[in-house]
Amino acid sequence: MANLSKRLQTNIEGNFFVDSTCIDCDTCRQLAPLTFIEDGDYSTVFRQPETAKEEFAAYQALIACPVGSIGTEKKDRKVFLEAQASFPLHIEGGVDYVGFNSEKSFGANSYFIHHSQGNWLVDSPRFLKHLVQAFEEKGGIRYIFLSHEDDVAEAARYAKHFDAIRIIHRADASAMPGAEHVIDGENSVHVAPEFVCIPVPGHTPGSMALLYKNRFLFSGDHLWWNPKLQQLGTPERLVWDDAYLERSVEKLLPLSFEWVLPGHGERIHLPHRDMKKALDELLQRRWNFQSLPL
Repeated sequence: MANLSKRLQTNIEGNFFVDSTCIDCDTCRQLAPLTFIEDGDYSTVFRQPETAKEEFAAYQALIACPVGSIGTEKKDRKVFLEAQASFPLHIEGGVDYVGFNSEKSFGANSYFIHHSQGNWLVDSPRFLKHLVQAFEEKGGIRYIFLSHEDDVAEAARYAKHFDAIRIIHRADASAMPGAEHVIDGENSVHVAPEFVCIPVPGHTPGSMALLYKNRFLFSGDHLWWNPKLQQLGTPERLVWDDAYLERSVEKLLPLSFEWVLPGHGERIHLPHRDMKKALDELLQRRWNFQSLPL
């Protein structure tokens, strides 16, 4: 729970605030970009909500914050409970953003896929009664896809509760001992109808993306959208191998997808042609950067 005595001085005056326990994970800025921005090493309130819709989004950000760094001087309990009940948030085509991001994965996003042959959880949120009940109402969880070692969070608890099959790459498997399905090598694997696991080493040796219906790419920390620059981005630090990372981006070029749904960073929806163009431009930028004289 946020502490008013730790309120950052960068917050504009008003009801919502961020305190100094913020880990700058970007969750609040994704959910309520009209209220929160990045300022130095923290997120902060640069504009108080002015409409009911903006207030609702700010409460969603407060609830999703993995470390409880967002607070209010006076909580509207009714709006708070409505915002809490809104999670998981539907994105499109049976795909939800789960919310309740976990500090154990530095606030990474997780996703739920409702599917007739078994539901999927992509990476892990906090283990909470609210989410357990929400998943049970949707038919439970059959598979848990783990994009890489950093974002496993509470996956083991969800797997135990739902008797789910955990999928992870062998190179990162030490983060999830006892995983039921371990992917080897760098070849893509069709693990179920409409689902393809794509090894994309670079950020970590065992990073993977999940392609669903040739429409949704769950990219972990391999790929995301940069809203400021209006372009796709990849990690520039905390990279295990930069050459592998570039080859992993190239591996995505022949694929068809219109959504990038990352663990960290903004999600984006683009027509297939525009997505391919954005990938081409990303690779060109990386090539130009690596070609600069020292």
